[in-house]
Amino acid sequence: MNKNKVYLEALLNSDNKVITELYKVNFPKVKSFVVKNNGRIEDAQDVFQKALMQIAVRYKVDKFEIKSSFEAYLFTVCKNLWRKELNNSKNRVTNHYLEEHRNENSQIAESIMVQKRWELFTEKLSEMSTKCKELLDFYFSKLSYALIVKQFNYNSEAVARQAVYKCKMKLKELIRKDIRYNLLSKS
Repeated sequence: MNKNKVYLEALLNSDNKVITELYKVNFPKVKSFVVKNNGRIEDAQDVFQKALMQIAVRYKVDKFEIKSSFEAYLFTVCKNLWRKELNNSKNRVTNHYLEEHRNENSQIAESIMVQKRWELFTEKLSEMSTKCKELLDFYFSKLSYALIVKQFNYNSEAVARQAVYKCKMKLKELIRKDIRYNLLSKS
């Protein structure tokens, strides 16, 4: 049994020994990310716990396979959950008496959908040409077009913008052609 499957089964079966190992190895990185991004240690603990629960629930429902390392997958889930929490807190009414708390099950389901969309995106990105992957990596990292021009030896920023646009359109096309797209976009 591969390491990823061992972790997934451990979450499903509440194997305290393995879950404790996951905390020791992975929590410090998550804590660092959350604290550096306007969070507290308690927030990091909540995000980490939600991520483990989300992964376990999803694995129980559809026995998915993790294509990267479990650690990378877990960290991505945690990052997505924390970013979502930051976005929600910006939009949340601060009056605690009026604040509505959403059902935890719907939050888990929504988080699973976000993760599945991310997986579809990264899968389709990996199918693109090396040059498009590198170009989009620069673009998604919010590097300047001047740097893209220099890195890829384009004649101008206009040419770089056109190349980025073509790669983005190709990526959108790959995603939209996938059968999972309609299922994930309706939720």
